[in-house]
Amino acid sequence: MNRSGRSGVLLTTAAVASLLVGCGGSSSDAGTGATTTSASGSGSDSADVTQAAERVAGRYAHYDVVAYESSDMKTLIISYGFTDLKVTDGELEATESFCSSEHRSDQPIETEMSDAATSAIKPPTVAVDLTVAGGKATFHRPETPTGIGIRLEDPANDVLPTDPNDPRIADDDNDGNPGVTVHIKVTDDIQGDLYIARRERFAYDVAEQDDGSLTGTVTDHSEQLIVGATDPIFITRAEWKQLPDLSKSPIILKPVDQEWDCTKLMAERDAMFPPTPEVDW
Repeated sequence: MNRSGRSGVLLTTAAVASLLVGCGGSSSDAGTGATTTSASGSGSDSADVTQAAERVAGRYAHYDVVAYESSDMKTLIISYGFTDLKVTDGELEATESFCSSEHRSDQPIETEMSDAATSAIKPPTVAVDLTVAGGKATFHRPETPTGIGIRLEDPANDVLPTDPNDPRIADDDNDGNPGVTVHIKVTDDIQGDLYIARRERFAYDVAEQDDGSLTGTVTDHSEQLIVGATDPIFITRAEWKQLPDLSKSPIILKPVDQEWDCTKLMAERDAMFPPTPEVDW
């Protein structure tokens, strides 16, 4: 399911495209009375942690929003997918997969990334830092730097190339163009494609709710390389920062059956999650 609606002034369209699939998280304090342990539950109340890990394990429909701003534009990136939580050798592990994304902005430019490009983001499975507070689980999912549109031997440390002809650049959305493609529409007469490669870096913190969902906040430190465009007018640069108010960057994970796929998720999107937010700051 393709979703469009991100926008920006013409001079920042490439910057908008650089933010098309954001997801991440920030560390938070477990609070008074919390039992903090390693992911393996080796703390003083490891039995509570083990029980919490087993309780929250399963498949979750994933919804997150990341709010960004630059000197001349504000934008929201909304991502949809799945988070699979599994206990392996005593550790609670998270595996993320993505289905679709949509965008909102305070400027009249639309940008769209295909579902093929969004689903090409495949972060590695990672152990989370699990905490038990008041009988409820909270956990931090750390960053797992992941290349999209580029093959990185050391995803966490390799510097993104400046040469758009670098042999590591890959057509991850299989559309015949380098990197992954973002379509940009300013007007009916001014539109085209931008080709990008990215290093996705996100983390998040969530807390268990009474209904079995997990909710919290996200942050994102992704990086981007522009590798080409159908028109040079779209090749621009801008500095983006995530909005410090993390209430504008929420994450919601809702338990679903293992059989759910992207088609089912997007069909149930309106029943599962809040209406698509608008830029309101």
